[in-house]
Amino acid sequence: MQKPGWLINNKTMVRTLVTPQQQNISILVPQNYVGRQIEVLVYAVDELVEEEKKATPNNAAKYKGIFSKEEGEKFNDYIKQARSEWDRDF
Repeated sequence: MQKPGWLINNKTMVRTLVTPQQQNISILVPQNYVGRQIEVLVYAVDELVEEEKKATPNNAAKYKGIFSKEEGEKFNDYIKQARSEWDRDF
């Protein structure tokens, strides 16, 4: 077995990478884990595939058409004024 990849909070979590030489693997469980439910994951690291992140529409496209032209202009004026207030010295 290789040394743990990382430890968190004084060995609260142990991660170890192994390359099995046969189908059986034995693990030594820390004493403070005895009698507690633990999670064991088995997967081949070389088979991991990162999922492609889907592009999310920008906010402007998401709300296109919900304001009339006049409402949109009023809203933009309000936003410009609100943003200009951010630049004030207090």
